[in-house]
Amino acid sequence: MGSQNQTVPFKGTNEQEVALKNVIAEHKDEKGALMPILQKAQDIYGYLPIEVQTMISDEMNIPLEKIYGITTFYSQFSLNPKGKHKISVCLGTACYVKGSGDIFSKFSEKLGIENGGCTPDGKFSLDACRCIGACGLAPVLTVDDEVYGRLTVDDVDDILAKYA
Repeated sequence: MGSQNQTVPFKGTNEQEVALKNVIAEHKDEKGALMPILQKAQDIYGYLPIEVQTMISDEMNIPLEKIYGITTFYSQFSLNPKGKHKISVCLGTACYVKGSGDIFSKFSEKLGIENGGCTPDGKFSLDACRCIGACGLAPVLTVDDEVYGRLTVDDVDDILAKYA
């Protein structure tokens, strides 16, 4: 099993850093600018690793603790990179009673990552989610924007093979 630690090293480019600094310069003097800056930073990098949070902290002269507090409080922000293929297994009640917990565990075991993790090659990330509104197809998961329903643990290998 993998750990919750970041499995993919931070690989920011100069272009991303310039884009982030431009966004900060654009919004720096606006009241309440931190949230839009964090949202744009996540758009630029795909997630908000500590390196990006530190850049924002330094440029905005805001304590890193405050930025970290915001990024960990709001679910829209991710501190871990997302894979090329984002697997999201519904653990809402209808799916859970029909076995989605076991399906999630099988993905976790196969990929060697836990909830919120990303495989070292950057190919897959795995997240648990709550109801996605397809209870009639329980248990349900999505890979990117594709919905898979009425699943069993035996379907995991076939789904992974499709994206390998």
